[in-house]
Amino acid sequence: MLLATGWWLRLGQEGRPSVLARVTGRPDTELHDWTGWALVAVVMVGLVVGVRAAATFVLESVRFRRQDLNWLLSWPRAVLTGRFARHEGHFDPGQRIANVVLVVLLAALVVSGVGMARLHGGPVFVVMLHVHRWSTYAVTPVILGHVLVAAGVLPGYRGVWRSMHLGGRLDREVARRLWPGWLERHEDSDRLHAGGRRPVE
Repeated sequence: MLLATGWWLRLGQEGRPSVLARVTGRPDTELHDWTGWALVAVVMVGLVVGVRAAATFVLESVRFRRQDLNWLLSWPRAVLTGRFARHEGHFDPGQRIANVVLVVLLAALVVSGVGMARLHGGPVFVVMLHVHRWSTYAVTPVILGHVLVAAGVLPGYRGVWRSMHLGGRLDREVARRLWPGWLERHEDSDRLHAGGRRPVE
C-alpha cells in the first residue's frame, strides 16, 4: 500500500483517487500517512519482541565468506539452470545483499517519512523529501526483484514459494539446491537429536 500510494502521488495523481482510495473512501495522502505510521509501529514492535531474531538476521546478513564471490559470479546462469554454487550461510549471498540494501533503504524511508510528517517546510524538510524520494526509487526494484524470486517464477528458484506461503515447509531437494550448507547443518542436528553421531568433517 505504501508503494502503491507513494508512486501514485509521485506521478502527480494527487487530485485523482486511486483504486485503493476509492475502495477505502480515504484520500491517497491519508492512506500513505496511515500505512507509514503502521510500518513504524511494526518495526518498533518487531525490534522489541523479536530482538534475538533481529540480531540473528543482522549477523547472518553481514557475514560474507570468500566462496561467496563464486556464488555471485555464477548466479546469472544459475537463475536459469538451477546450478547454484555452494555457500554456507543461512541466507545465500544474493539474499544477504538484498537484506542489507532493504534494511538501509527502509530505514531511510521510515526516518525521512517521520521527519516529513513532523515538519512543515524548511531546509530539513527538503532534505527529508529528497531522501524519501530517492530511497523509493532505489527500494522499488529491490522489492520487485524479491517478489519475482520468491514467487518461484524463475527456473532456478522453482519451489521456493512454498517456504514463504505454505507455513515455511520447504522441499528437501529445493533446500539442497539453494541452501546446501544450511540443510546439512539441520540434517546433522536432526541425527544428533535422534541419537546419531555427527559425521567427521
